[in-house]
Amino acid sequence: MSTSQSLFRLASRLDEVGFSDIVAIRNKIMELRAAGATVYQFEGGEPYSNTPDYIKEAMTRSLAENRTRYAPSSGIQELRAAIADKLRERNAMSEAREEHVIVLNGGMQGLFGAFQSVVNPGEEVMVFSPYWTPIKDLIGHCQGATVLVPTDEARREGFAATLARYLTAKTRVIYYNTPQNPTGVVFTRAEAEEVARFAREHDLIVIADEAYEDLVYEGEHVSIASLKGMFERTITSFTLSKSYAMTGWRIGYAVAAEPWMTGLKKTTLYSTNGVSTPTQWAALAAFQTASDFLETSRAAYRDRRDLLIAGLCELGLTCAPPAGAFYAFPDVTRISTDSRKASEILLERAQVATVPGVVFGPHGEGHLRFSFSTSLETIQAGLDSLRRNL
Repeated sequence: MSTSQSLFRLASRLDEVGFSDIVAIRNKIMELRAAGATVYQFEGGEPYSNTPDYIKEAMTRSLAENRTRYAPSSGIQELRAAIADKLRERNAMSEAREEHVIVLNGGMQGLFGAFQSVVNPGEEVMVFSPYWTPIKDLIGHCQGATVLVPTDEARREGFAATLARYLTAKTRVIYYNTPQNPTGVVFTRAEAEEVARFAREHDLIVIADEAYEDLVYEGEHVSIASLKGMFERTITSFTLSKSYAMTGWRIGYAVAAEPWMTGLKKTTLYSTNGVSTPTQWAALAAFQTASDFLETSRAAYRDRRDLLIAGLCELGLTCAPPAGAFYAFPDVTRISTDSRKASEILLERAQVATVPGVVFGPHGEGHLRFSFSTSLETIQAGLDSLRRNL
């Protein structure tokens, strides 16, 4: 019996969806470690600290109290109400109410649902670049097209003028990420206002990614949905992963008005049908427990940032201090103009693991991403290894 080749092929919607280049870097790290080498890891994107005890204790209580049954697919009412309060108080989204909130399995599910709810095949999404790598794949899954808008160009020449150069009749969405991964750029209020005005004037939707909202060292975090006329045209994705060191808990949330909320509900209902119930009760403790965790974490990240940036600049790897997130993105062209080659050199000569800038799009070439979400000892040891071996 023969079977046509056309039968055993993936659906075309996956043709433009790939896998992360960072997997290859992790495989190389494992090889080096298996050979007995010490590797100084700066390639990751995970908080260095543990989840706060009060959150873990809330999870334990929820299990002891048998709060383990199905929850509403949009999230338990108490958590959604607490999130709505937070959105109004901390994000200045005065219009946010419980019905505008959906609890999700991390920020990624929020972004997946947002793009699925808005982007039709052939439509274009403007993405500030360098950009977090999965965004292009999320757009590709919708059979949409990614249009890269250089962040440096927009900040230098003006957002409206720059966006206008990339606007076409097919443009549907602006992807807006602040603080940015991989550069640590934090868009100012004036820049947010300019992007918002452009979106309103050209009737565009904004998908906002605010994963690093609580890690801002200079300036302020401005939620674009809080600006005039933007709540109804913005879907904002949040996560507890970076703020509360809850990466493995897989919990986040999105905020949106209709019809976008209906789209988010459908994509959730027919994928995961909701989030683990005990995890939601633990997340509620994150919002309702008085704690200085966010403030102390921010201060600790700032110390790590300053140590790393000073060391990189001393080595001639020029890098302005990132205003947010926990990544440095230095210019490494003195090592190699090919960022993949530069990353290989650092790993092979100094056992320092980084991510090539080109992974984050062509505008990232000539740079490497270093995460400073690690111990001060690891940062110092990694810098010492670079001094000895470069």
